[in-house]
Amino acid sequence: MDDVLQRIDQQVKNNPVLIYMKGTPQMPQCGFSMRASQALAATGVPFAYVNVLEDMEIFQNLPRYADWPTFPQIYIAGELVGGCDITLELYQSGELQKLVDTATAGQDTAG
Repeated sequence: MDDVLQRIDQQVKNNPVLIYMKGTPQMPQCGFSMRASQALAATGVPFAYVNVLEDMEIFQNLPRYADWPTFPQIYIAGELVGGCDITLELYQSGELQKLVDTATAGQDTAG
């Protein structure tokens, strides 16, 4: 059981911008996941995702990791930002752009 929490912890810490969602950004499986991933995509900053429907261990245990009961969950710079509503509010206010830019600053995006 603790293995999955360690795996989640590694994913959160190793990805500057990460969304746990139902489905994928290309094929979301719920409206909330779709809107949250679209807001992230609109920042133009690359982000990682985990499809919780393909990993039942994460699906069942992620709510325990940050004490957040629902999906999607967006993490930026290792911190839980929140779910769909919070992400959309941050996007509309311009704060989401600042958060992802700061989290990915210094990353070598040239490959």
